[in-house]
Amino acid sequence: MYLLLVHGMGRTPVSMMPLARALRRAGHETELVGYIPGVESFARIRSRVRQRLQQAAATGQPYAAIGHSLGGILLRAALAGWPDDTPRPQRLILLGTPSRPPRLARRFHRLIPYRWINGQSGQLLARSTFFSVLPADVVPCTIVAGTRGWQRAGVLFDGAPNDGIVAVEEVDPHSGAELRTFPVTHTFMMNDRRVRELLLQLLAGEEPR
Repeated sequence: MYLLLVHGMGRTPVSMMPLARALRRAGHETELVGYIPGVESFARIRSRVRQRLQQAAATGQPYAAIGHSLGGILLRAALAGWPDDTPRPQRLILLGTPSRPPRLARRFHRLIPYRWINGQSGQLLARSTFFSVLPADVVPCTIVAGTRGWQRAGVLFDGAPNDGIVAVEEVDPHSGAELRTFPVTHTFMMNDRRVRELLLQLLAGEEPR
């Protein structure tokens, strides 16, 4: 299967390379999509992701997409208003992708370092209206959430299970999606053996164990 991989905010395509290698060993073809949120608008990045999805659809072969954190939001946004005559991804897999404004974004989005690094995309993450217009059950979707974050999370996460960046309740599935949790951290969840096994099972059409 042809797979499009989109990295998260504050990361680069390099962060998805180990996962891409594992997927290629399993017989899949992979493509990495890069962006720089500090200097590119969300609309510009979304347009690039949508173009790559359309190129994958034009090959005529089955394809799917995997997004980490903001990468998953970009994929959801890119699928909005998808033409009926264009094949859609067979599956969407979102790793640590929030479906509502994460508390850390709401808390820090006004700080200058946050604004410089994360740009417009970082500001959008703090807005409920932004999430409310993202399409929901466009394609079969699985969301992976991590629980190996701050254990004493009274200040940052109000005691909620989290991956260090996003709380599980902030990854609460949108309509039509399923949620899987693993004891992993946000930044490196794509490198976890258990997460990779789940991805391979989903892409093979198998019932996850």
